[in-house]
Amino acid sequence: MKKIQAKAKKIKMLIMDVDGTLTDGKIYIGPRGEVFKAFNTKDGLGIKLLIDKGIIPVIITGRNSEIVVARAEELGIDEIHQGIEDKLDLYQHLVEKYKLNDEEVAFIGDDLNDLPLLNKVGLSFCVADAVEAVREKVDYVARLKGGEGAVREAIDVILGWSTTPAKAGN
Repeated sequence: MKKIQAKAKKIKMLIMDVDGTLTDGKIYIGPRGEVFKAFNTKDGLGIKLLIDKGIIPVIITGRNSEIVVARAEELGIDEIHQGIEDKLDLYQHLVEKYKLNDEEVAFIGDDLNDLPLLNKVGLSFCVADAVEAVREKVDYVARLKGGEGAVREAIDVILGWSTTPAKAGN
């Protein structure tokens, strides 16, 4: 855990996946085609705490959703990137834009499409219900599932408020 704590002290940006990470991965479609997603309020408060500490929250997701934009705006997230197939390409743009290096960026994800970015950042997290290939590669596996406060758990680690991971170290 000391290795993770040392990495966490360097973090200036947290990148978050949405479906399966900030949400439980379920997409509810109503009879008129309207789409619904549920977000955890603990994650939301955690994101606001990050902002208060000067850490940049970023959303990168493969899907497009007005719901994600509304939630991000509500939380004060300025960097919202949707419909992204190559998360690593966008990541390179972000680190250049904010003049960061890999060690200053954390990412939390849940599935195979997140692996390239999880392998690149200085501190990698995944939710408890991430696919096995992701759980095997990250620095920290959250105790909580996607949409159930796992992002807040990662934020608490970054802010130095949590020291008991489900799995730590790589």
